[in-house]
Amino acid sequence: MDKLLELTIAIQQIPAPTFEESQRGEFVRKLFEEEELEDISKDEVGNIYGRYRGEGIGAPLVICAHLDTVFPAQTDLRLARDPKRLTGPGIGDNSLAVAGMLALIWMLREKNIRLPGDIWLVATVGEEGLGNLQGMRAVVNHFEDTPIAYLALEGMALGYIYNRALGVRRYRVSASTEGGHSWGHYGRSSAIHELAKLITALTALELPSSPRTTMNVGVISGGISVNTIAAEASFELDLRSEGEDVLTELIRDTEALILSANKPEVKIVAEQIGKRPAGKIPASHPLVKLAERSLIQQGVKPILIVGSTDANIPLSRGYPAICLGVSTGEGAHTMDEFIDTEPVAQGMAQLLYFVENLWGIA
Repeated sequence: MDKLLELTIAIQQIPAPTFEESQRGEFVRKLFEEEELEDISKDEVGNIYGRYRGEGIGAPLVICAHLDTVFPAQTDLRLARDPKRLTGPGIGDNSLAVAGMLALIWMLREKNIRLPGDIWLVATVGEEGLGNLQGMRAVVNHFEDTPIAYLALEGMALGYIYNRALGVRRYRVSASTEGGHSWGHYGRSSAIHELAKLITALTALELPSSPRTTMNVGVISGGISVNTIAAEASFELDLRSEGEDVLTELIRDTEALILSANKPEVKIVAEQIGKRPAGKIPASHPLVKLAERSLIQQGVKPILIVGSTDANIPLSRGYPAICLGVSTGEGAHTMDEFIDTEPVAQGMAQLLYFVENLWGIA
């Protein structure tokens, strides 16, 4: 696994913020060329494709791993190593998974395994944050229902099988007022104050624990000085639910509160900035059962889970899809993100078993 870990580090060292993945994408494209994959290409949004040829008697498998990270381009990507761990921003989310796609090809060749169908490897863009899964949308628009399955990879999710896609809606809520001087114009409406009232009203909504439903205001901005009544302000709102009907109801209640917050002297508008659709395949689906067996073969207890991954898009359209992990780790989206190196061998053996047996479950 040393070769895989070294490749993971090389990928991690290339900055790849959402919408700025081109440098890392070019690196992966060259890797595909070195592996002599066929039909290597880059699409209009920046996804990198390469085809590993099978026997041509079965439908293709699409394996994807996202290139982008949540970290700005200027982030210090310094890596720390110890015998059992690699620590650094983006090492597990998702550098390890991108490298894992290549390592799977190495394993297939080393064991001289011929598969009934082709494998399309796709390094996707726009998975994180406001990327809105744009890369995976383009992938699914391209392949539609032709693959036997879609398999998304995440670096730190070993043991988990994402067979349910978490519905997400994101909004930027903006307020505008006349503004003025904090003393001389005291009494005028403040955009910041009005949004604070709105946030208080939103967070007072009762959310069900089952299906699990969440609300978060993650960003607030506005105002120009401590002694100015803010004329402009905004916040970014994240809504999620395991239940599509519950999410729809929460969206309706949220939009009603936003509308009611408007006054003659206060204009408040909401712009949808993110939509991740829900979807699922049942626990009894052959794809899920194969994923479970793949983990059990490695002595890992499988856990079915809901999440927001690249698999959301094919699942939302009724196509067979799951997301699997390569290793374990913690600290995703922090500077102390790390992966455990010992379980990587189990994670890759799991993927090899899954791929070897996939065409037999149809």
